[in-house]
Amino acid sequence: MPDSTQLLMFIAAGWLLNLTPGPDVLYIVSSALKSGVRAGMVAALGVVSGCFVHVFAAALGVGALLATSATAFTLLKWAGAAYLMWMGVKLLLAKGGGSSIVPAGVSAEVAAVNLWRVYRQGFLTNVLNPKVALFFLAFVPQFIAPGTEDKVTAFLLLGLLFNLNSLPINFGYAWLAGWASRRVGAVQRAMHWMDRAAGLMFIGFGLKLALSDNPSR
Repeated sequence: MPDSTQLLMFIAAGWLLNLTPGPDVLYIVSSALKSGVRAGMVAALGVVSGCFVHVFAAALGVGALLATSATAFTLLKWAGAAYLMWMGVKLLLAKGGGSSIVPAGVSAEVAAVNLWRVYRQGFLTNVLNPKVALFFLAFVPQFIAPGTEDKVTAFLLLGLLFNLNSLPINFGYAWLAGWASRRVGAVQRAMHWMDRAAGLMFIGFGLKLALSDNPSR
């Protein structure tokens, strides 16, 4: 593990990187705006779960495969791009900005299904983006001391720290978006327009991913 100074730099860099808007942040914010803070936090947990998949994949060498194999990178890239654009089209075609969390009086089982859907979509938004795997492969090793004997364990521990470190940022996005949706009436009334704006942004992220090259090349 890095020394205390390097560790603090790693934490600070992680916070700055997680503050940068992207598909994950957009999904967390849109979920919280539509369905409240709890849905936003569930979306954040889905995103972080996807990050854990990338950390383990990078530690096991899958990230290196994506970095060196054009075919593997392209297949995952197109899967991720298609999923982001599918989400965008789904939002564009939504009839309204109603809550995805069922109202009081509806069974807890139905509510759990909706929260599971929020979690699953957050997970897929992250795990189908090959650039996340390449990010961990490029970022984390910089903070592993050259003389470290068990680099895989060090990588996993730093990846765990990065993901846990991201939760306050992601939960903060969810809380702020949920707070805004409860207190700003215009946001609630114009939610269908926000769905469409989010849909266009998801399609944009999907197109950007589809047209991108492997950053390791």
